[in-house]
Amino acid sequence: MKPRSLENIEKKLEEMNPESLRYHILENAKSFKTSWIELGRALYSVTKDKLYKEWGYASFEVYTVKEIGIRKQTAMKLLRSYYFLEKEEPDYLKEEYVKQADASRIPGYEAIDVLRQAKNKKTLDASDYSNLKKEIFEKGRDAREVKKDLTSLIREREELEPEEAREKRKVATVRRFVGMLKSIKEDMEIAKLLPAGLLKEASALISKLEAEIQ
Repeated sequence: MKPRSLENIEKKLEEMNPESLRYHILENAKSFKTSWIELGRALYSVTKDKLYKEWGYASFEVYTVKEIGIRKQTAMKLLRSYYFLEKEEPDYLKEEYVKQADASRIPGYEAIDVLRQAKNKKTLDASDYSNLKKEIFEKGRDAREVKKDLTSLIREREELEPEEAREKRKVATVRRFVGMLKSIKEDMEIAKLLPAGLLKEASALISKLEAEIQ
């Protein structure tokens, strides 16, 4: 028995022009585990040009959930992974690579997302990134395995530089706290739940905290 989401996709395909981008996206969605790059490329066009509005959807999230049966979290991960390859590793998007590579070793979008996270980690150097890239592209390592390796590697690097790691944790924690305070303060202002004096004090506290991490 086919999953309901797959049946819905096939039904929609019967109603669409096979030459259209909309049809192309749905077709890729049927097998996005093996053709996620094409799906990511197409979804990137959809969100960049807001094509989902032309198709009667109020938002990209509603479009991905209702039309192609993909949750927002998965759709955004697909977009991030595709954009990362386009920006940082364009050679792996070339048709020659896809044709020549062993299908079992073509990395999934989740593995690419882990590589993207590694690229942004200041505690890792170029050699660390290169080794992770080989594990993903040449050995076809599973995303969970690569993520486990990445976590261990980051912990190892932070143990070598405890003071720097502690400072980074402090900055990250304070930044999250400031973000929460700003959001709550904005809600309070809109709903007029606190007197102006207290809101002013909240603004002063936010400024002081921001000064701590600058």
